[in-house]
Amino acid sequence: MKRTEYKTPEELKILTNKTWNETAAVIKKLKKRKPKNLDNFVHRLHHEAFDEFDCLDCANCCKTIGPRLTDKDIERLARHLKMKLPDFIEQYILIDEDGDSVFREHPCPFLLPDNYCMVYENRPKACREYPHTDRKRFYQILKLSHKNCETCPVVYNIFKEITRANW
Repeated sequence: MKRTEYKTPEELKILTNKTWNETAAVIKKLKKRKPKNLDNFVHRLHHEAFDEFDCLDCANCCKTIGPRLTDKDIERLARHLKMKLPDFIEQYILIDEDGDSVFREHPCPFLLPDNYCMVYENRPKACREYPHTDRKRFYQILKLSHKNCETCPVVYNIFKEITRANW
């Protein structure tokens, strides 16, 4: 896979929109066929990309999208910050239109100016797993991952490769 270069979310949105229909057609085909080698293909691309791409040079995800927070995430963060749970919730958490707990603000309240995470060792599960390109049964999150092309340059490049492959 070609070396992943940083792109802003604005650039990624434009690039993703240009190929949206073509990629959506490939996704539809993959969801129907569920190829056994898709995980290995995507995982290989994931590792190739992240061997060279440093998320600290990007942090688009921390700046533009927020993780869905589990109760365990919230408890762990409050404990890490030595805050009482109700105080932490009042200061940092809101319930979105889907009924999910999310951070009140973007960029993430724990993102430092140098793109380091103030709570890295205790970050939410969704942050730990993002961009989800190394998970099993990748076909299950193809649509979500396609949307993530608008945020993460690595995901964008992985989808370029998925679309190029002859499935």
